[in-house]
Amino acid sequence: SPVLPDLLDQIPPDEQIGTVTGDGAFDTRRCHAAILERGGTAVIPIRKNGRRWKEDCPAARARNDTLRTTQRFGRAIWKRWSGYHVRSRIEARMRCLKSFGERIASRDPDRQTAEIHVRIALMNRFNALGTAEIERVA
Repeated sequence: SPVLPDLLDQIPPDEQIGTVTGDGAFDTRRCHAAILERGGTAVIPIRKNGRRWKEDCPAARARNDTLRTTQRFGRAIWKRWSGYHVRSRIEARMRCLKSFGERIASRDPDRQTAEIHVRIALMNRFNALGTAEIERVA
C-alpha cells in the first residue's frame, strides 16, 4: 500500500481513472486520499476490525460510506454490488503469467519488455485454445 500513490502518479494526469481495486491492505488514509485526488473510486474492502474514521477529509467520508454499507448489508453483498470479484480474475491471470517463471531472464529493459510480451502472447494463445466457440442457432 505505500507505493500506491507513486503508481497512480505514473498514469498521465490527462488519463481518467475509474476505479482502483485492492485488498484490505490498501485500507489506509494515504491510499484513499491518493485515489480520490486522481478522481477515482476506491473499491477496497474495510478490514474486519475497521472502525469509522473522523470525517475530516473527502477520503474519510467515502471510506465511512463503504463501512456503513458493509455493516448494513454484509461484505458479500457489498463485494457483489461494487464489482470487487473482478479482482480475483485479474489475480488468476497474474498467476498464469507467473507460471512461465517468477524471474525475468534479461537485464536490458527493452529485452525485459519483449520477454513479458512473449509471455502474454503465449498466455493469450493458450486461453484462445481452451475457449469455447458459441454459435447462435435461432
